[in-house]
Amino acid sequence: METLLPNVDWLEIWQASLDTLNMLGGSMLFTVLFGLPLGVMLFLTGPRQMFEQKGLYAVISLVVNVLRSVPFVILLILLIPVTVVITGTSLGVAGAIPPLVVGATPFFARLVETALREVDRGIIEATQAMGASTRQIIFNALLPEALPGILAAITVTAITLVSYTAMSGLIGGGGLGDLAVRYGYQRYQPDVMFVTVALLVVLVQILQTIGDRLVVHFSRK
Repeated sequence: METLLPNVDWLEIWQASLDTLNMLGGSMLFTVLFGLPLGVMLFLTGPRQMFEQKGLYAVISLVVNVLRSVPFVILLILLIPVTVVITGTSLGVAGAIPPLVVGATPFFARLVETALREVDRGIIEATQAMGASTRQIIFNALLPEALPGILAAITVTAITLVSYTAMSGLIGGGGLGDLAVRYGYQRYQPDVMFVTVALLVVLVQILQTIGDRLVVHFSRK
């Protein structure tokens, strides 16, 4: 292995892999915490929904669309001052998580909204007819029925975040992306680039497989 990949420092590869997993886990956690309520709000205030509010929906939708339209590399740079205020640094795993969350949350929220729109309106109307409160409708009918779609949204978002973590290496975000930029690109060591790309591909495949199995498990037969 050392003969085939002479420039690869496997200890550094291991540390970079851990950094990537930490960035992915931390950013995914906050993306779901922020994006799920945002997606529910987009659905509830949307056209022909229970709490239709055209003005509020338009504002939230505009913010979501603006954040989604900004390329992530530019977002990384724009958020450096905010990231420093939040984490005290713009480098490493801690410095990468805030822009990852800001970049992924609007994307995830839209996917959640789409998943909720696919829920049969008859289920919601039946729950309302039984006198259920808004909280009960959301947590006992809406979210359980949309769970397979939400799990699929989490899977897609997690895979998107893998590519985002790689891009964060451009500004010293750490992880496999940073390793690929510093060694694979700047020092022109193609064996390092090959290993980092291979590991990212494996990670994406694992995430997709787990996500697909969860969707199948929670889908109605």
